[in-house]
Amino acid sequence: MSKLPQNAPKLRANQQNSTPAKHKKDPEQAVRDELRPGQSIELLKALHILTRDGRLNQDSRRKLKQVEHLVHFIEPILDELAPEGAALTLADHGAGKSYLGFILYDLWFKGHGAGTIFGIETRPELVARSDELAGRLGFERMRFLNLSAADSTQHAALPERVDVVTALHACDTATDDAIAFGLAKQAQALVLVPCCQAELAARLRQTKALQLARTPLAELWRHPLHTREMGSQLTNVLRCLYLESQGYSVTVTELVGWEHSLKNELIVARRTGHKKRSAAERLRALLAEFGLAGLLPLRYPALAESADGTVAPG
Repeated sequence: MSKLPQNAPKLRANQQNSTPAKHKKDPEQAVRDELRPGQSIELLKALHILTRDGRLNQDSRRKLKQVEHLVHFIEPILDELAPEGAALTLADHGAGKSYLGFILYDLWFKGHGAGTIFGIETRPELVARSDELAGRLGFERMRFLNLSAADSTQHAALPERVDVVTALHACDTATDDAIAFGLAKQAQALVLVPCCQAELAARLRQTKALQLARTPLAELWRHPLHTREMGSQLTNVLRCLYLESQGYSVTVTELVGWEHSLKNELIVARRTGHKKRSAAERLRALLAEFGLAGLLPLRYPALAESADGTVAPG
């Protein structure tokens, strides 16, 4: 077996160091390649998506990818709803640090010169922080309200009608409250990424013994892990049926690859005005089958108000 020269490691090091500098990618250019043309660097730094020196790390790249995927779904809706620069109103529920609202404003609303984004958030310190940042960046048509989604429907600071409702990871029943808000405001579109659906799973646990005796379907949630998963799945199925029963077409897809987020289900609802009786009937049947009839007046009040679920055939 031939032996390597004693200076082989040194030779390798010299070869690596001799790589022409022109072949090394400029870090700033690498970041720009991942951003949209004209995207605000100052905003992304303020949101901690870019580091202070303008770099992307693994965590911030994941966050940027997730938010911009959602923006990718929302922008065509805004384009369709705002012909010739019409002023749109968008309400973002569970806004948190308002990643979604700020990036939407930067990439779409700012260029259209009209329209307003309302960020609705229960934590006052995040509302104050977002308000300060919007002022600093000159994002004049952004408003931030210290409200819960449930309280926002009747609040005087919000307009009578809202064109688009978004809820990115609005936790547990806050997504249901965002849906109720959208229905009350006659929203043309709702874009939802549900999160932490715990309410229904808790109800399944309460009646588990009874349901196991009643139906073999209860095996689907006999184990605690399956109870949580079944509760999450059923919650979103019921939400989709409710939206269809109230005059929306619904599509369900994943937001980004599972390697980026487990909170990944994206529900997009577009207003058609055609209320589907079949969706109302199926929703009621599912509630009865799973022993959840008590949820009807709480989460699906438009169907509880009418004993026969009066909606158009569909």
